[in-house]
Amino acid sequence: MLSVLQRNFTNTSFRRITNPNTGETENIMQAVKNTLAENVGGIAQKLAPDDSKFSPEHDVPDQSGKVALVTGGSQGIGYATSFMLLKNNLQKLFILSMDQEVFDGCLKDITEKLGADKAQRVTWIKCDLSDLPSCTTAAKEISNATDRLDILVLNSGRGIMTYQLSEGSQIDLHMMTNHVGHVTLASHLLPLLKSTSEKGTVRIQVQSSNAHEMSPKDTKFESIDELNQDLGPNPQYGRSKLAGLLYARYLDRHLHKSHPNILINATHPGFVETKMSTQDIHEPYPVGGVAMSVGMKPLKKDQWEGAASTLYAATKTDRSGEYICPPAIVEPGSELSRNPELGEQLMKLTREIVKTKFGAQSVDKGCPLKDY
Repeated sequence: MLSVLQRNFTNTSFRRITNPNTGETENIMQAVKNTLAENVGGIAQKLAPDDSKFSPEHDVPDQSGKVALVTGGSQGIGYATSFMLLKNNLQKLFILSMDQEVFDGCLKDITEKLGADKAQRVTWIKCDLSDLPSCTTAAKEISNATDRLDILVLNSGRGIMTYQLSEGSQIDLHMMTNHVGHVTLASHLLPLLKSTSEKGTVRIQVQSSNAHEMSPKDTKFESIDELNQDLGPNPQYGRSKLAGLLYARYLDRHLHKSHPNILINATHPGFVETKMSTQDIHEPYPVGGVAMSVGMKPLKKDQWEGAASTLYAATKTDRSGEYICPPAIVEPGSELSRNPELGEQLMKLTREIVKTKFGAQSVDKGCPLKDY
């Protein structure tokens, strides 16, 4: 993660220097300020340009009458997102996660801080994103429980951890959890999202990361065998985050084009104090993980700061197809992330996985295999 921060400084600085509209010194200084605002907590948040500032505490618009779904919405960035949506009068919230006990703690906190009325607006659905039949069941439950879905936050994910295969499909667990499961969930919810867009703006947020730059430069998304190579913890995670960014831009090219009221954007949260960076990091790096969990603690954002770009994409932006870094700074992303052909190939492989690995359980039981 430190290498990603260093790369952000280098790449952003070079990009700004070559901007013909401003002077070189100004570009370098703003590049440094942007990188700090995007990744570091505390006072660094004030370094963002005036037109890219966004405060989760003060700038989330009123959500009265709206319905949202947040995957991983009971802890970390997902919980901060859930809390702020409810605080700003969200009508109904679906939280998808795996742990009932964690959700119960989340609901207790909402009740204590926002009141019983807000807590009663929350519905928890157990969902394993690496298991596509579980995603199918969750999507059908949501579709049966509401006639609208204004906000879809695809936040949940597997962090920097060692290579493992998912139990059902025997495919890389990072890709299944961080990408394929979210695609399957969104695919089932497309009719609901489209019908809601006839009444107003619908926003889809996909949680990517600047770690997408750690994806191997020769990533092609050509086969399951390619996905099942053990790349190591950082590239494994980075490739799944590249997939999320490509998926958001894929939806922008297709879904937004046919349904302009549906806005799709990917986000980077920054270095955030969550379970991923305090506990999970020790699974691949028992000793080295201390640098992340302890050494970087003074620099990390809290979960509320980490939710800034997510909330901006889910509630405020009027644009689509962007890669939004905290608090609301638009960045281009890596060269691979800007390759539409790679995005098309990714989605072709994604459909093949759904069909070949889960056909009898998912496709044959109604999974539409439609992306837009």
